[in-house]
Amino acid sequence: MEGVLFCWANQSLPPVRRITVPPGGSSGQHRSAASMSGAAARALPKAVTFVTGNAKKLEEVRAILGSSIPFQSLKLDLPELQGEPEDISKEKARMAASQVNGPVLVEDTCLCFNALKGLPGLNNLLLAYEDKSAFAMCIFSLALGPGEEPMTFVGKTAGKIVPARGPADFGWDPVFQPDGFDQTYAEMPKSVKNQISHRGKALALVKEHFAAANYKVQNDGSA
Repeated sequence: MEGVLFCWANQSLPPVRRITVPPGGSSGQHRSAASMSGAAARALPKAVTFVTGNAKKLEEVRAILGSSIPFQSLKLDLPELQGEPEDISKEKARMAASQVNGPVLVEDTCLCFNALKGLPGLNNLLLAYEDKSAFAMCIFSLALGPGEEPMTFVGKTAGKIVPARGPADFGWDPVFQPDGFDQTYAEMPKSVKNQISHRGKALALVKEHFAAANYKVQNDGSA
């Protein structure tokens, strides 16, 4: 995707400052477990802080991660950023790590429409298009501390936009129906959604990374 994107995210944003993030170039590409397999185990001063103020998002992350990664949650007032999704996620991780003074995990999620060439936005924009196909994208960025280059983990799930069905308590879940299913995210049992969702796929990469890196948490303040 190119240019400045507007993401329709699951998380509502408070009044914010807008900052344009310059492209990040080739640094901080997706990390896999294999890329860390030869590295020595690193001690983390405390459990990872997952930055979110969204109770539903936190509920899903806890259900997916279980006890695999010690983490605590914290709501931070970060500015709204404009730019490429991965660059935005990484910059938020840098800001959060500076505020927390420790390891952080941040998430950015958007629903992107193929008829609009991958541009995220509101589903009403699709009314003029026959092509209702879309994909949900989730980007987690992990910064191990202030001044550390964040690592990104991206999950995508293909699907289509449909008339709203199911509980309307979590963003655009009622209008997104993943390929291969006859239910929207909102209609699915949570266990099924978490296995196939964009968030579940991205967190699977995060778990893979932590298992390979074998981080040692000195102060497990997980919540």
